[in-house]
Amino acid sequence: MFRALSSTTVRWRPLEGEGLEHLTLRALNASFGAAIRAESVVIGERDGVAYGVRYRIDCDAGWRVTALTVETMDGRSLHLLCDGSGHWRTAEGAALPHLDGCIDVDLAGTPFTNTLPIRRLGLACRSGTVTLRMLYVPFDTFEPTVDGQRYTCIKDGKLYRYEADDLSFTADLSVDEDGLVIDYPTLFGRLSPETT
Repeated sequence: MFRALSSTTVRWRPLEGEGLEHLTLRALNASFGAAIRAESVVIGERDGVAYGVRYRIDCDAGWRVTALTVETMDGRSLHLLCDGSGHWRTAEGAALPHLDGCIDVDLAGTPFTNTLPIRRLGLACRSGTVTLRMLYVPFDTFEPTVDGQRYTCIKDGKLYRYEADDLSFTADLSVDEDGLVIDYPTLFGRLSPETT
């Protein structure tokens, strides 16, 4: 359904307000301790407050998150580790049982994190709707919480419906051959690489 991952760079902009995201996604060799790494810088604003954030997400070969680092330009940071099965801990090793069952992460201000469950699950249109517990990190507080989300395949490898578990928000996300969002109605538009 999706092509084998190669190094790619993508840029998105928010559809409201100012901002830009520059993301590099690449496959790693085993010596790095991860198979897939996403690194990105996001600048934007939320509720009239400007922010600058850098993040790195490491995944295993099955697109299960194993490490998350988020840093702001003003010095705040969050570094979490996961066993790939939804058991999280701090970088110092303290368990975070309230996040149990969260295999994927969702970061405010980026469409990239929608790629994680889309690629990991390999949803086909015959799969129905999948409900997930997501580790959600808002860029204002950096406090990780659990967020319920649903994904449904609309067109194999091309279009997926994202829904908040409480149905307060729904968007049909078109994706490219890497599973990266092309169009996120009302929130983000992709600038590069351009797709046809």
